[in-house]
Amino acid sequence: MTAGGSSASSHSVVRTERPARYGKQLVSHLGRRNGGEWSAQAASGWIDLDLGRATVSAREGELHLRIEAAAEDLPRLEDVLARHLVRFGERDQLSVTWQRDPAAPEATDLGARPPDH
Repeated sequence: MTAGGSSASSHSVVRTERPARYGKQLVSHLGRRNGGEWSAQAASGWIDLDLGRATVSAREGELHLRIEAAAEDLPRLEDVLARHLVRFGERDQLSVTWQRDPAAPEATDLGARPPDH
């Protein structure tokens, strides 16, 4: 845990043949609680996660995820995004591995972990 709640960020690149579909689904589902918006034209969106903010963008064969939050909140938010995306993409065997900026605690890898039901 980082004293003073310093801001940190984490990102992941998820390989998939359907990045826009999963991006839209993730933003729609997680954005229900605190807000979120997906732009089909820009193939990107954002999610207010209460403790932080996620941005999602679809590119050719990749879904890019980024979280900005207090360093101590990153593990929980990474887990929330990854669990949902892995569950949505179970058929496509999606894998999410987070990379953090150098100031943040170590990253988490949820690709091999089955989703909680």
